[in-house]
Amino acid sequence: MCLTNPPRLLFVVTEDWYFVSHRLPLAVAAKAAGFEVAVATRAGRQADAIRTAGIRLIPFELSRRGGNPLAEVMALWRLYRRERPDLVHHVALKPVMLGALAAWLARVPAQVNAVAGLGWLFTSSGRVVRLVRPVLRRVLARLLNQPHSLTIVQNPEDQALLERSGVSAARLRLIRGAGVDIQVFYPATPPPGPVCIVLVARMLRDKGVGEFVEAARRLTGAGVSARFVLVGDPDPANPASVPESTLRGWHGQHGVECWGRHEDMPAVLQAAHIACLPSYREGLPKSLLEAAACGLPIVTTDAPGCREVVRDGVNGLLVPVRDAAALAAALGKLIEDAALRCRMGEQSRARAETEFGQETVIAQTLAVYREACA
Repeated sequence: MCLTNPPRLLFVVTEDWYFVSHRLPLAVAAKAAGFEVAVATRAGRQADAIRTAGIRLIPFELSRRGGNPLAEVMALWRLYRRERPDLVHHVALKPVMLGALAAWLARVPAQVNAVAGLGWLFTSSGRVVRLVRPVLRRVLARLLNQPHSLTIVQNPEDQALLERSGVSAARLRLIRGAGVDIQVFYPATPPPGPVCIVLVARMLRDKGVGEFVEAARRLTGAGVSARFVLVGDPDPANPASVPESTLRGWHGQHGVECWGRHEDMPAVLQAAHIACLPSYREGLPKSLLEAAACGLPIVTTDAPGCREVVRDGVNGLLVPVRDAAALAAALGKLIEDAALRCRMGEQSRARAETEFGQETVIAQTLAVYREACA
């Protein structure tokens, strides 16, 4: 339960850019709701944006790849003992696993754990992960079942998977993504010229980047004129990252354009005709929520998280995971049919307005905070 007035809320996130893109509006809303708010994260290129928003930033290094788990748990324990939060909000699987243990050791009164996709622990086919997975899942379930601990999942598949791992249904709350600001992301008149398909993501293999490029090769080889735009940077901390050299090799071939990271995402999406994310698995992808708010038809995979945003044949098309041929066929269908793109884009905007608005997600999350603190 929360013991101080105002209650102290501490976010734990590995990267400052992720906090700004996915959680900063929530933090600002929590402060307006009466919480004293801070975030512990790596202080990088978005540190000033956090401070400018009035959120106290605590520089804190938590590796996303490798690292010494015992040392990181102890670092989190020291952080919690020093800051004495009433409520800590862990974001993503590694901060959830290590942070929940540290919070238990430090006797943090309440915690909320946001699982944005279940990552390597539940999806990796590597031999070592398969060997340790049963033990880690039992440990995770034990930690998430603690009193005054609630876990937020973003799609029903992740909720069911955690329940099968032993997490009590009474400890799980389904909130569909981080939401989207429909005032900032809104439809614009489709630009002239060849149809532009945009994939916005970190440049990772498991985002389906390779299948996207292969679909572009197939379509342009069949005489289809279109632009296939990759927007985002590689992520060297992730083993699935696409090397810069590979991206340079793709650029300019088969209609593929590699734009790198862009700050003005509304402008990027408003310059496109179709959004695409052939990911293998997601929590609930914010890039697709933003594309929907901009009124774009969407082609994505029939995979957890992705299928939450798209109703097949209504506001987009679903294709099998790792299937470049099916992806090319779906994209080709939309490239050739402007009327279909328009109808599906209108349905995307309607879904964004009624189901994925940022205000709704923030209100649901603040309710979880109050419940955890009760």
